[in-house]
Amino acid sequence: MSRLEPQPYCFEYERIVEFAETDMAGIVHFSNFYRYMEVTEHAFFRSLGHGVHERIGDVSVGWPRVQASCDFFKPIRFEDRIKIRLTIQEIRRRSLRCLYYFFKETEPDDVLIASGRVVTASVRLDRDTGEIVSIEIPPELQEKLKAAQESQHL
Repeated sequence: MSRLEPQPYCFEYERIVEFAETDMAGIVHFSNFYRYMEVTEHAFFRSLGHGVHERIGDVSVGWPRVQASCDFFKPIRFEDRIKIRLTIQEIRRRSLRCLYYFFKETEPDDVLIASGRVVTASVRLDRDTGEIVSIEIPPELQEKLKAAQESQHL
């Protein structure tokens, strides 16, 4: 699968591949796709007015990964311009499942180069004790996530 029909998405992030992200064959090392997903996720949360580690009320909230995977279809190289689309697949009470589609920007069509999935858990972080406890997604953030998800289906 190298091309993808236009898909709904709620957030898009663009970047240019850096030399340090490539391996000796001159292609992006697979581990960087996980970094790209994380950077896209952080930018998405910022677009909602939130962070992936923030205080909401008197609670320090974080989003550790519960599951992550990526499928690779085509290589990308130094200075390739790529676009990463984040789509919310599912919002649960205490977790969020997002899909990521990676495109190499080419003429005339963008080419799908990889797709990934990440599940994150909503947790309370106690910085004094180091305790991490699963919590329900804070209502204010849950509303924004649902609005973003619904905008995908317009």
